[in-house]
Amino acid sequence: MPKKDKKRHSICMVSDFFYPNMGGVESHIFQLSQCLLELSHKVVVITHMYNNRNGVRYMTNGLKVYYIPLVPFYNQCVLPTVLTTLPIIRDILIREQITIVHGHSAFSVLAEETLYHAKLLGLKLVYTDHSLFGFADASSILTNKLLECGMSISDHVICVSNTCRENTFLRANIKDPRKISVIPNAVDSSIFTPEPNTAPFNRIVIVVVSRLVYRKGTDLLIGIIPEICKKYPNVDFLIAGSGPKMVLIEEIKDRYKLHDRVTLLGSIPNQEVRNCLVKGHIFLNTSLTEAFCIAILEAASCGLQVVSTKVGGIPEILPNSMITLCEPSVSDLITKVEFAIKRIKTGDKIDSFMMHEEIRKMYNWRDVAKRTEKVYNLISEMNEKNSLIDKIIRYFKLF
Repeated sequence: MPKKDKKRHSICMVSDFFYPNMGGVESHIFQLSQCLLELSHKVVVITHMYNNRNGVRYMTNGLKVYYIPLVPFYNQCVLPTVLTTLPIIRDILIREQITIVHGHSAFSVLAEETLYHAKLLGLKLVYTDHSLFGFADASSILTNKLLECGMSISDHVICVSNTCRENTFLRANIKDPRKISVIPNAVDSSIFTPEPNTAPFNRIVIVVVSRLVYRKGTDLLIGIIPEICKKYPNVDFLIAGSGPKMVLIEEIKDRYKLHDRVTLLGSIPNQEVRNCLVKGHIFLNTSLTEAFCIAILEAASCGLQVVSTKVGGIPEILPNSMITLCEPSVSDLITKVEFAIKRIKTGDKIDSFMMHEEIRKMYNWRDVAKRTEKVYNLISEMNEKNSLIDKIIRYFKLF
C-alpha cells in the first residue's frame, strides 16, 4: 500500500514567557518550535512586548514571533482582560491560518486568553503545564480555578513530569486521565558540553543558575553560603540570575566580607549559561518546588556534580549516580554540598564526558518534538472523526 502523506500542522505557540526573558518555559518553547520547523510544520509564537521589542521579529530558522503591544502587569504577565486581546489575537490566528494553538504555563494570562479566542474560532487546543501548585492558599485556589477553565476547553494536556501530571489532574479537575500526556523537557547537548580545563584547579566553585525568588529557595541559599565559606576557605560561589532576593545575597556578602568569594553575575543571556556552568565543579539547586528543572539537565550535560533539593519532579530527572538529592533544609543542603566537596578533594570525580553522552541519549529535543507531533496528530484525527459523525447525523436528519 502507498505510504500515507505526513500531516502538516500550522501551530501557534503562545505564552507570556519568551525570549528575551530567560527561564525553562522560554527555552522549552524555543527549542520545541525549532524542532517542529525541522519536521516541516509551520510554527509562530505569540507573546507580549518586552521593553522596546514590539511587533514581528524573526528568529533562528525563520521562527516568526509576534510581540504584541501589551505591557507586562505582574510577574511578566499581562493584565487579564479577556476581551481586550481578542481583536489582535483573532487577526494573527486567521492571518497565519493556524490550526492548532499550543499554550504554555499555568501562570500565563496571555495563553489562557488566547485559548478562549481560539476555541471560538473552532481551532484545536493543546496546553502544556510547567509548574506545580498547592491547594490551600488563596493564590493557588484562584490560579487552579483559572487553570480548570483553560483545561476544560483544551483537547489535550501535556505535563513535563509524572509528578506534574498528578498535580495537574487534581488541580484542573480533569475527568478523563487519557487527556493528559507526560512529555519531559530536554537539553541541547550540542551547546551544553563539558570543558574541564575551564574550572580553576586550586579552588572549588559552586555554581547557581536560577531566578533569585522565594520559589527557587533563595532563602536556603542565603543560609548555606556563609557556612560553606567558613568551613572551606578554598570554596567559592558563582551565582547567575536576578530577582527580588538578590539584595539579600548582597547583604550576606557585606556582612561576612565575602566579596572575593561570592560572585553575582546578575541575569545572563541564554548563550552565556554554558560558559558560566563550565567554570564550576558543583551545581547547586535549592528550589522549593519544581515540575522539572531544565537547569539541572544543562549542568549535568556540562559534567558538573549536581546537588539538589528533593522536591516535585526533580527525582525523576536523573539517576542517583548523577545527582545528590536532599531535603529542602539548610542543614541537609550543607551536608550534601560537603559530601560533593569531599568527593572532589579525594579525586573521586565523575567522568564529565561520559555523563554528557548519557544525558545526550536520555534527553533530546527532537524526540520531544516527535512525541508532541503525535499529540497534534491525535487531536486532528479526533476532529476529522467528529466531523464525519456530524455529517452522518445531519444526513439521517433529512429523512
